[in-house]
Amino acid sequence: MTTVGLLRPEGHPEDDYRRIETLLDSDIRVDSVAYRGPGEDPERLAAGAEELRLAGAESVVWASTGGSFVHGWEAAHEQARSLALAAGLPASSTSIGFAHAVRAVGAARVAVAGTYPEDVTEGFARFLEAAGIEVVGVRRAFAAGPVAELVRAADDPRAEAVLVPDTALPTVAALAGAEAAVGKPVLTGTQVTVWEGLRLAERRGAWADELGALFAREEPGPEPPGEEPAGLPRPWEPRAREEPA
Repeated sequence: MTTVGLLRPEGHPEDDYRRIETLLDSDIRVDSVAYRGPGEDPERLAAGAEELRLAGAESVVWASTGGSFVHGWEAAHEQARSLALAAGLPASSTSIGFAHAVRAVGAARVAVAGTYPEDVTEGFARFLEAAGIEVVGVRRAFAAGPVAELVRAADDPRAEAVLVPDTALPTVAALAGAEAAVGKPVLTGTQVTVWEGLRLAERRGAWADELGALFAREEPGPEPPGEEPAGLPRPWEPRAREEPA
């Protein structure tokens, strides 16, 4: 059994995470704790991370894209480090997960379909650019509509993937249709969050046709060439960083 622990902002629905758990292998569990309060409160995040560890989680992900990118690349990494130290587990966030997921589907240029205010959506674009990802188009929807329509409207011929970052937006049921609409990978907040947790837990081979290119079954083959882009964090192992007594 592999258990991914999610810190979920209060009010964000669990339905997508339960659907992902059902679609993936039967020995994968997605556990979540509703986080109450502002995302900048490290003590509350630490308490939630500890609760997830005690429940058996093998990794912890702060399941809020906006709450993890809003202060920039360095602040997102500091937030992940704090979570890891609090829980004694590898930790990350949805935003950092997007940086890894874009690379995992072989993309370097992306378009963003945002449902945030314009300045927040532009902040996500800057976050991706700090990770070495080229953002070729940003389109903000004034109201959330069908996911396939959001994706189609945001798509750009230069983009190799389309990103829908909002973790409050249910997207899993529409993933296959959205990818079919644009003919390229679609990465969404809830999908990326669970994938990042599995990556941190070093759980490989989790796949489901309904979860898009990010969870596509991989055929055995040689490792792809190239190094990870500079600045992308590896799974944080807090015990390896403890100061000597």
